[in-house]
Amino acid sequence: MPVNKAIFEGLVYDPSGNLLNVDYVGSEAVYILDDDGFLRHIPAADVDRQVWDALTAQIAGHEDIISEQAAKMLGQEDIFSIAVIRSQLENTDKQFEAIQLTGLPEDTRTYLGMVGFRVTVDLHGEVIDIHQPGIIAEGDE
Repeated sequence: MPVNKAIFEGLVYDPSGNLLNVDYVGSEAVYILDDDGFLRHIPAADVDRQVWDALTAQIAGHEDIISEQAAKMLGQEDIFSIAVIRSQLENTDKQFEAIQLTGLPEDTRTYLGMVGFRVTVDLHGEVIDIHQPGIIAEGDE
């Protein structure tokens, strides 16, 4: 049975701002939240899925323009490259499954942490905040 990684390891915090450690229960990664001395083991897949869905929801409906701009940035503006990029953007469930097996590369997680990306979860494992630097909240200017 493959071991699923904690995708956002090093980026998940409790409401008090304490970084959650990661451990494994069998082959399942868990975030460990210290609840006044009681260590709660929160399935990483549940937290990671919530974060993934929130991030990919920002892409939904914009696949055309994103794939065209990505292809332009790569210097690959042919219709086949655009179609491949669009396919990747539309298949977020497959992307999630693949990244669960490998996790984010350590340097990517380090970079995200350095720029201030962080996820806050409650003691039940519900994501209560995703802080994305450079993202303006609705209603803000």
